[in-house]
Amino acid sequence: MRFRTFFFIATTAIGFSTAAAATQAPHEYPVRPVPFTAVGVADEFWTPRLVTSRETTIPYCFEKCEETERINNFARAGGLLDGKFEGTYFNDSDVYKIIEGAAYVLALQKNEKLDKYLDELIAKIAAAQEDDGYLYTSRTIFLSAGKDEEKYNPPGGKPRWSAPGGHELYCVGHLYEAAVAHHVATGKRNLLDVVLKNANLICDTFGPGKKENWPPGHQEIEIGLARLYRLTGEKKYLDTAKFFLDARGRADGRKFGLFGTYSQDHKPVVEQEKAVGHAVRAAYMYAGMADVAALVGDKSYVTAIDRIWHDVVETKLYVTGGIGAAGGHEGFGDPYDLPNRVAYCETCASIANVYWNHRLFCFTGDGKYIDVMERTLYNALLSGVSLEGNTFFYPNPLETEDRRARSPWFGCACCPSNISRFIPSMPGYVYAVDDAGKRPQLYVNLYVASDSTVQVGDDAIGIRQTTRYPWDGKVGIAIDTKADFTLKLRIPGWARNEAVPGGLYKFVNNDDRKATLTVNGQATRLDVKDGYATVDRAWQKGDRVELELPMPVRRVTADPRLVENLGKVALQRGPIVYCIEGVDVEAKSIPSLLIDDQQKLTSEYESDLLGGVAVVQGNALETRWAKGADGKKTLQKKPVAFRAVPYYAWAHRDADGMCIWIGRTPEGVRPEPLPTIASTSRATASHGNVAALKDQREPRSSGDHANQFLHWWPNMGKKEWVEYRFAKPAKVNAVEIYWFDDTGRGACRLPESWTLLYRDGDAWKPVANPSAYGVEIDRYNRTTFDPVATDGLRLEIQSQERWAGGIHEWKIEGEEK
Repeated sequence: MRFRTFFFIATTAIGFSTAAAATQAPHEYPVRPVPFTAVGVADEFWTPRLVTSRETTIPYCFEKCEETERINNFARAGGLLDGKFEGTYFNDSDVYKIIEGAAYVLALQKNEKLDKYLDELIAKIAAAQEDDGYLYTSRTIFLSAGKDEEKYNPPGGKPRWSAPGGHELYCVGHLYEAAVAHHVATGKRNLLDVVLKNANLICDTFGPGKKENWPPGHQEIEIGLARLYRLTGEKKYLDTAKFFLDARGRADGRKFGLFGTYSQDHKPVVEQEKAVGHAVRAAYMYAGMADVAALVGDKSYVTAIDRIWHDVVETKLYVTGGIGAAGGHEGFGDPYDLPNRVAYCETCASIANVYWNHRLFCFTGDGKYIDVMERTLYNALLSGVSLEGNTFFYPNPLETEDRRARSPWFGCACCPSNISRFIPSMPGYVYAVDDAGKRPQLYVNLYVASDSTVQVGDDAIGIRQTTRYPWDGKVGIAIDTKADFTLKLRIPGWARNEAVPGGLYKFVNNDDRKATLTVNGQATRLDVKDGYATVDRAWQKGDRVELELPMPVRRVTADPRLVENLGKVALQRGPIVYCIEGVDVEAKSIPSLLIDDQQKLTSEYESDLLGGVAVVQGNALETRWAKGADGKKTLQKKPVAFRAVPYYAWAHRDADGMCIWIGRTPEGVRPEPLPTIASTSRATASHGNVAALKDQREPRSSGDHANQFLHWWPNMGKKEWVEYRFAKPAKVNAVEIYWFDDTGRGACRLPESWTLLYRDGDAWKPVANPSAYGVEIDRYNRTTFDPVATDGLRLEIQSQERWAGGIHEWKIEGEEK
């Protein structure tokens, strides 16, 4: 088969053009991204990350896939190695994503060792493929002769395509992306032939008159099929991608029910209005809808995903650009439900959010989508990988009270493998071109020091950026080619007094400083439309544009409906959102700090800190409760200096606690509380986060997810226990317990019953004359008992049948001896 060459083929950004793009798909995005292979990055900020990705992250992730048997699973499925399947049933996808990232490395520079390694790995993948093209190692290994078939119980069941839990289609979607990238980078067909055989099986299996209304449980294959269509011109791949999208939310003809909101299968995709369910699945689907819409020329998908975009940006977006507030389903919560301490903000969701926003830009040429993309890129996304490139965050909270560290790997390693493929493709987001009209337009979306050659209309334009962005707002652009085109320079929202589109976040005060623009030293009027300043001229070789974006430290506040952040402020400079870590302030807890609007904030670049960062410095008031001479509780305030660092760089030092949102008014401050018998006790439990029991944070309800809580899920209907061992013996006479119950959201309920025991030597004994063992919702359940001198208390809880349980807070009344 000879492949048609399209403009959009190989990068996750959407694609890059081949050397001779002779034909195009009948329909495409109006604005096409410039391929990452055309953008020669030589940037203070991004070059070290690209090098780290190439030299550390990708080799490291391959090593972890070998160490965790992910790669051996292919050998076992192909009969090259004996043994059982190891790991999670969808682990194949991690290998595919890392291959994709490695292919991007090969597209940029020759690497014989990596090329050979990929060929050997691809041979194992090819061996694992069944005769008809099916490829999913967990099922092949378990169901092959002599293996433990009875142990194969994936979600959905044993048969192929066992929706909704099976991930066969999700995995091969990532394989398609990897194969296209590998073929374009190397010219080889060894992986592509595997993929085409599988894709033909998929197209023969699903569709009208075949398996109808049978959408994947986890979206991704839609993007992969669109890329295969761009490469091959085989319309059946595009038709099948559209079929998978159109099958969602339609129950007719199914042998199973709708998957519901978790998998965005509650209504047809063009009728969806709100972002719901699993955030990665959702954003992958939105990106796939954009690709299919572009390729078939159908704008109904775009109308839907733009409508959903407004829902996210106006009610469900974190100030870091992260999405997905709820950890229970790794997804979207209710509007304005954006807790900081238990924020999920999965790294994969941030990557998917970049894909989605970039595609919406390619439809519209509107800079608001790049504003959101940039916010996500520089903050929530980069937080997911360490500066060293070999440890990772899965969730990315906005506040912690304890010491956190990135992990070297995960049982479900979707985030490290996604980082492996995203970072090498980053240069593909810098430029874009619209040359369908009378006058071609070159968009400058990201400011990155680079030397590039960009095809604009009939001309190959040499363009060079010089900048220290994101630390400095000065950008120099040199044009190295004589040509007629329109240069469109993005003026970020933060440089126009707009924190985010839609107003979910706003700057405290407008800044009078404006962006300035000169062309060959002459000041040029800066008229901004759709987020871009336009320079329209006949360019001469050597022309130079100077753009300066003001970068003062800005205070950001949230919509008052986002009650988690009432009375609080976040700090931002340029595109960078800042946080305070415990190591950078002499205060016991960061939430006890107050930074009022009169405090002067300054910025300074520190080259020897965290790889080189601009920090924000200032003074705050530390607040804490104390007992006065009269024994009454009084609020004390003490001035302290602080330093804030970029959020993406947190957890690289030994720091107790981190916080983005800091008190601005007394309403937003949590003064350091007085110590109590409970808070100073050592807590243990049969299961769960015991620190939550004694953090002295008041829950708003039993179902409050904004703060940490102890829970026993997935232990259903069992007897659990919690203990306090006191710092000092005490005489106690009452306890108060606030039960956790997430009815309507999860599987935790009020307990069936409970008892209270005290420690007597090495024995636990029931307290005498308890007043009640309450199990009421949305309140503290108080129990008094005969005073007892002890050094510990124990709760024994019986969960309801078929349900788990949990506790928000457990307080103790008494006096230390």
